[in-house]
Amino acid sequence: MHSHRPGADAGGGGDIVEMSSAAAAPHEGRDRERVIPHSGPLSKKSGARKSARFAESVSAPLSAPPPRASPAPSNDDDDYVEITLDVRDDSVAVHSVKPAHGGGDGATGADDPDVTLLARTLENRRSSSYGHNVIRNASSRIKQVSQELRRLASVNRRGGGGGGRQLDRSKSAAAHALKGLKFISKAEGAKGWEAVEERFNKLAQNGLLHRSKFGQCIGMKEPEFAGELFDALSRRRNITGDTISKAELLEFWDQISDTSFDGRLQTFFDMVDKDADGRITEEEVKEIITLSASANKLSKIQEQAEEYARLIMEELDPGNLGYIDLYNLETLLLQAPSQSVRIGTTNSRNLSQMLSQSLRPTPEPNPLRRWYRRAQYFLEDNWRRVWVMLLWLSVCAGLFAWKFVQYRRRYVFHVMGYCVCVAKGGAETLKFNMALILLPVCRNTITWIRNRTAVGRVVPFDDNLNFHKVVAVGIAVGAALHIVSHLTCDFPRLLHASNDEYAPLAQYFATSEDWRPPNYWWFVKGTEGWTGLVMLVLMAVAFTLATPWFRRGRLRLPGPLKRLTGFNAFWYSHHCFVVVYALLIVHGHFLYLTKKWPKKSTWMYLTVPMVLYACERLTRALRSSVRPVKILKVAVYPGNVLSLHFSKPQGFRYKSGQYIFVNCAAVSPFQWHPFSITSAPQDDYVSVHIRTLGDWTRELKNVFSRVCRPPTEGKSGLLRAEYDRDGSAMTNPSFPKVLIDGPYGAPAQDYKQYDVVLLVGLGIGATPMISIIKDIINNMKHLDGDLEAGSGADTSVGSASFRTRRAYFYWVTREQGSFEWFRGVMDEVAETDKKGVIELHNYCTSVYEEGDARSALIAMLQSLNHAKHGVDVVSGTRVKTHFARPNWRNVYKRIALNHRDQRVGVFYCGAPVLTKELRELAQDFSRKTNTRFEFHKENF
Repeated sequence: MHSHRPGADAGGGGDIVEMSSAAAAPHEGRDRERVIPHSGPLSKKSGARKSARFAESVSAPLSAPPPRASPAPSNDDDDYVEITLDVRDDSVAVHSVKPAHGGGDGATGADDPDVTLLARTLENRRSSSYGHNVIRNASSRIKQVSQELRRLASVNRRGGGGGGRQLDRSKSAAAHALKGLKFISKAEGAKGWEAVEERFNKLAQNGLLHRSKFGQCIGMKEPEFAGELFDALSRRRNITGDTISKAELLEFWDQISDTSFDGRLQTFFDMVDKDADGRITEEEVKEIITLSASANKLSKIQEQAEEYARLIMEELDPGNLGYIDLYNLETLLLQAPSQSVRIGTTNSRNLSQMLSQSLRPTPEPNPLRRWYRRAQYFLEDNWRRVWVMLLWLSVCAGLFAWKFVQYRRRYVFHVMGYCVCVAKGGAETLKFNMALILLPVCRNTITWIRNRTAVGRVVPFDDNLNFHKVVAVGIAVGAALHIVSHLTCDFPRLLHASNDEYAPLAQYFATSEDWRPPNYWWFVKGTEGWTGLVMLVLMAVAFTLATPWFRRGRLRLPGPLKRLTGFNAFWYSHHCFVVVYALLIVHGHFLYLTKKWPKKSTWMYLTVPMVLYACERLTRALRSSVRPVKILKVAVYPGNVLSLHFSKPQGFRYKSGQYIFVNCAAVSPFQWHPFSITSAPQDDYVSVHIRTLGDWTRELKNVFSRVCRPPTEGKSGLLRAEYDRDGSAMTNPSFPKVLIDGPYGAPAQDYKQYDVVLLVGLGIGATPMISIIKDIINNMKHLDGDLEAGSGADTSVGSASFRTRRAYFYWVTREQGSFEWFRGVMDEVAETDKKGVIELHNYCTSVYEEGDARSALIAMLQSLNHAKHGVDVVSGTRVKTHFARPNWRNVYKRIALNHRDQRVGVFYCGAPVLTKELRELAQDFSRKTNTRFEFHKENF
């Protein structure tokens, strides 16, 4: 039942808003509201009357009314309260609140331009105290009605005027907008209300949940953002205080998980509109920008929040009203997403659907066929590794069997049994592997072979360090067989043998003092014994400190034991191999059961590998000293990254993707560390970017930071120092002396063999990919005849073997400051790559995925700033940054669609966490599409 005020519908096209609400029972605590959609625009003319009708129904009074004197019906006019509001443009103010008393027909006047709002109460009686409750109850709804009127007024502004741009309320645009206002991610809201309720029961005290625990309860990790969301939801329901009940939490959850666009938009608007006046001021925009930037760990956006707030106001408030409203946010969200990648055609879409279906796993019911298919795929992908491993295992097995059979036929077998056969077989494999383990780390030799010969087609040189580790395992197995068999079996059996059994062996063990060993200690203290035990200890230490837990410093050891972790401990312990090899030669000379020199084969195994490795180390020392370098530029970037630019030594030629070793005597005169080259072969300098990950790199950064100063305007980096070729020695900084050695071959150097390449860099792993990108640009210029000669660039590295015509670069990093490392390269590619050869994709994983409300404002700001200034607010480059992590399956899928019947080289450098996924996707798409993906992983 509603009251009708005469004149409310007059004026042609006047809008009627009906809002009814039943007051909840006292224990429920809050009103619920139902908004009946308006019948049309407020007015077709800006000066027309705006009117609305409000009916307030109270089913349960706040305080019980007095009993009725009689059942006779009361005057209907007593059931009404008249509230008059002044509406000027978009402002709403309360003019008066009074009982109707039948005066609604003319008290305010039908022609009064003010808007009259009538609040209806069905249970109002003549009790004055209850009448006051009714008025207070109706007054509490004024704010909500005011907001509704402002919304209608904004509809009037955008709907009238004729010819204005209408919002795209199409299904696709609304779907895109919905993606931009999701408050709970899939991971957070996977279990739904049941999980929230369970957490509420644990966190609530006396049945009430505090604001500080709201984020934890709903599964939101950012307490500040969750607190603002709590405040917005509370304001919406007129909740005061910092606690809510479970019923109120359920209401909050229903609104947070609402999938409608209008619901999500209103929630987000309420978060920004902190004073609930229906307007968002520049200061409120600044606050929400700061909050969003903090939730997404974007410190630079926080610092420039005021500037970005001004940008948003300029774009969304062209009339300089000083505020924006709900419609402005709706306009921004309903803009169609920009598609940087267009597969586009119907055929491509159909092929994409067919490809998706073909890539679905179809299990093979027959186990034999399933095993055969897996074996076939495995051999196709790993045939080079397989034949090398089979050859190595065959040699080890052959040497073991040869020595085992040899001692099985000797007399000593009758005394010591099979133990001596196992011990000697293990020793033979140990000698072979001690020689073999040096070859994978002869980097100069491997680089020369892969650059000058075709051996790399059948030998997986990219896995040299992995093979080095496999051989180390073989050494451990051989040493264990040899040592355990001798100490636990051979020596005790020899001591317990009778004199008759021992007599034929006296020639091997008898000395001038003893005819036979008197005790167990005799074996240990002998040259053969102590040399073997010392080697065992040194190798055990080196193997232990080379494990990732120690080398990467993952173990947290107390006090002085911390020195056992980190790269320094690994490096120095590994160089104990010099002592180990010396002891091995001595041990191999003083053998118990072999006295003739030609049969002592240890030196035969070790001579060639040791000489080759010694020449490698000598070459490194001579080459680095003969070809000195001068430091041209030093820069310290966010994320603890140090950039070094060296002068290019004469005759120093390299390929993009290769790496060099760097030595700094001010940190350690002995340590050499590998780093990927970030400059292009055509540059007249050599550059590396070094991230602080260990003790050596940390000290190197500290040493160079002392000679750096804050950069001048227009220069990048936190600290910076440059060598001025024309300056005096007094003005140039005194840099520490640095030596470089290289270049050395790496998997990424073979990118030119592919027409299409997919380059993936994780964090600092982008370094070799940056060199490749610059090289691709230079080669494309050279092929087009645009590269000028005589500029000092090394053009001798020709483009004859250059085949790459398309490159996709994906750089994934978790810190906003990381993009500053290669900002110049990104901008250069954006400016010079007119043909679109290189497609750049930057991903910042600290920002919530596109579609999360925590990053919604960042996405809006990104679109506005890029459209106006052409610069991305996250990376500071011309390349727009994506949020969260890439969907790698979609990346492969799109490349497979765009490059059918082609070979795609996939090059990855970064943490091992992504290696398995990228490799498996490359294998999967190679088998199920006609595009061949070949995966390569960078190893140091």
